[in-house]
Amino acid sequence: MRLRVLLDTHSLGLRLLGGEDELDRTVRGVMTTDLRDPSRYLSGGELVLTGLAWHREPADSEPFVRILAAAGVAGLAAGEAELGSVPDDLIEACARHRLPLFSVVEDVSFASITEHVVRQVSSERAGDLAAVVDRHRRLMTSAGGGPEVVLDLLGSDLDLRAWVLSPTGRQIAGSTLADAGPELSGELAARLAGEHLAAARTGRRGPHRVTLGGSTFSLFPIRQEGRDLRQTVLSDWLLAVEADAGEWPAERLDLLHGVTQLIAVERDRRDAARTVRRRLAQEVLELVQAGAPPAEIAARLRVAAPVLLPGLGTAPHWQLVVARVEWEDGDVPGGPVAQSLLEEMLVDPGVAGPEPSDRIAVAHTGDEAVALVPLPVPDESGDSAATGLHAAELLRLVQEPLSRGLDDDGRLTVGVSAAVHSAEGLRGALEEARHARRVAAARNGRVCAAGHEELASHVLLLPFVPDDVRRAFTARLLDPLREYDRKHRAELIPTLEAFLDCDGSWTRCATRLHLHVNTLRYRVGRIEQLTGRDLARLEDKLDFFLALRMS
Repeated sequence: MRLRVLLDTHSLGLRLLGGEDELDRTVRGVMTTDLRDPSRYLSGGELVLTGLAWHREPADSEPFVRILAAAGVAGLAAGEAELGSVPDDLIEACARHRLPLFSVVEDVSFASITEHVVRQVSSERAGDLAAVVDRHRRLMTSAGGGPEVVLDLLGSDLDLRAWVLSPTGRQIAGSTLADAGPELSGELAARLAGEHLAAARTGRRGPHRVTLGGSTFSLFPIRQEGRDLRQTVLSDWLLAVEADAGEWPAERLDLLHGVTQLIAVERDRRDAARTVRRRLAQEVLELVQAGAPPAEIAARLRVAAPVLLPGLGTAPHWQLVVARVEWEDGDVPGGPVAQSLLEEMLVDPGVAGPEPSDRIAVAHTGDEAVALVPLPVPDESGDSAATGLHAAELLRLVQEPLSRGLDDDGRLTVGVSAAVHSAEGLRGALEEARHARRVAAARNGRVCAAGHEELASHVLLLPFVPDDVRRAFTARLLDPLREYDRKHRAELIPTLEAFLDCDGSWTRCATRLHLHVNTLRYRVGRIEQLTGRDLARLEDKLDFFLALRMS
């Protein structure tokens, strides 16, 4: 399709800012990005959509536009929501490189433009397959539509067996046709997810082909473009097709890429539904961490319970799960990734579809994510899911694929609390889950977990230490450091927290704090001098750990 056709489609909200002589360029696809350098994702002919989050100063426009022009993109469409209008320096840079530039009004979503372009481009390129794309679009946007409808159409119209899988290998959707053939086993799905994650970490464009169990599969990423690969690879869905895409004509490949973009729109819709649950989890977590009265926390839980467990007449038991994702260079925040992973891991892998995740609320802060998991109250016989989640079971199917996705520069550690039956127990459960995660962090491996049953008794009793004892203990250890920080802005308390959180690793701690190792050694030496403690001794490390947790 031509750029001028998009301009003539008034519902897309595009306004031409420059490049009128270039409107006959052919659009071959669409990509959304806010990366400063999106070149790895560009193959030429794309309409690039950007929210301008990369634009911090006028000098940023020239290199960004130069990259797009060198990649041979068809045009650039910039949203007005971030800055209010498209900057003049971006307009000038596009004029210099003869790159057509459009503005997108605030009330038109990029998803609408993406869906329109995908539908039009696929229709033009796929010839007699255009009707299939249109049917996919119409059925997915109608009541009862979804990935299952798309997969049924791939089976009935193109004779392709396909599944939508999570990054852990859980089946999000599969064909519902009676003659769809045998189901995909959980083990095979996990292996496919692992192969996909390993290939995606290399940065190669899909589809990735792999032969497992005597069958060849083509793996298409259903990707949230425009962010660091490490932020998306562990949360993106994938489309697994039982066929060798290397033998396909370009028209069929275009069609399947279009289908992944349509499924991505559906993924965005379902992710939006998690907003309320995430907000509830964040509110509860903030109350617990702030030491709010149990009555206030209980009131918030009563609001959360109907959302997380619709129709449940009594208050459930609760369990907390803490996860942390850390990257070697420390440049990419791990919290959002850990949040997505917990939302996936806490769904029963034997249950198909995303709906079970509606009963999980996950918040994140920094590199940590915390899940608030409701458990049904035990019945009269005492049998119930209130016995809760177990760390080993959480890792059973996800450990292998996630280890491949983390590759050699990332790590996931998980801690699981015991089930608690009231708001009074949440504070202890949070500390319990965090300490269990630290136990997991002391183990070898890219993906590790530990449960409450592995903790020492003093950690279980910690939340119940009287307040006056807490204050006296923490003052003796931490007040000298707080006073020194107040006078010299030395950041000794944050340094101590990071040092303990990195299990005493000088290299990891220095990287996290963006310090030279010698500077870190100086700070730790000052901490030891002010407190008379030795951070090389386990006993003193434990005292500092307890003091920080009780402060």
